Amino acid sequence: MNAQKPASEPRRLEMPEVDRAAASRASVAARRARAELKHRLRSGELSPMRALVEAEDPLTPAASLRVTEFMQTFPGIGEVGAARVLERLGISPRKRLGGLGRWQRVRLESYVRDRVGAAVRTGRPPLTVLAGPTAVGKGTVAGFVRENYPEVHLSVSATTRSPRPGEHHGQHYYFVDDEQFDRMLARDELLEWATVHNAHRYGTPRGPVLEAAGRGDLVLLEIDLQGARQVRANMPDARLVFLAPPSWDELVDRLVGRGTEGEEERARRLETAKIELAAADEFDEIIVNDRVPLAAARLVELMRG
Repeated sequence: MNAQKPASEPRRLEMPEVDRAAASRASVAARRARAELKHRLRSGELSPMRALVEAEDPLTPAASLRVTEFMQTFPGIGEVGAARVLERLGISPRKRLGGLGRWQRVRLESYVRDRVGAAVRTGRPPLTVLAGPTAVGKGTVAGFVRENYPEVHLSVSATTRSPRPGEHHGQHYYFVDDEQFDRMLARDELLEWATVHNAHRYGTPRGPVLEAAGRGDLVLLEIDLQGARQVRANMPDARLVFLAPPSWDELVDRLVGRGTEGEEERARRLETAKIELAAADEFDEIIVNDRVPLAAARLVELMRG
């Protein structure tokens, strides 16, 4: 009688040593990146609003940060306090910033804005500046404010570029030639000006802005990054608001879908947008333009102080 061979044990699959080592190094690097992120948040080097914007990119440390850890970077909020706030906002403490749903993000952003904004800025600024990368929708948000918030005075900029379809002289821009723009510069009639995309010049007439601010009006200025920096130098009390896209892919889609530039111009504007996005930390506030009416409402709320 033949002896029955014992059944062979199932073969265990083991991760190669080199893979385990690589995974371990990646895990350690991720933990260190999150620890550095929390340190920057606690020290004030990074604003909470900027962290929420960064969390839109799944490859950033902010995206993998748990909301509980994020909440505990605020002064005076410990583990218990963070749990209470998240329960009130309807957000699971197991959630990560990059995994929040649309309305969870809106509620968290509103909480952060209320908490930080009240501590950082109070009262009404004489001028609010809205800036951001190309194709982010600055003009669309400003146009929505113009149509729906009549108490807001929108400053009209001068530009040497030609009108786009639907744009009207004196309403969207003052369309001037190079000689007219030079005369305005010589007379010091511009609060700020810049050459954008190495092509056309834009500038803000000084007089109307100062007159409206003197009357106590809510004054909104929609300009590019270079102009915002000049306004900060000329009017330190102005509030600078950065309009950010929900994601980089969304920004690219908006620029391509707009169809107002050729392929070469789009490529140049996208390169400029990468530089402009990196300047968000220079601004007092960040608004994500996920929905135009919502972004406009956030902006006007800030302007009202």
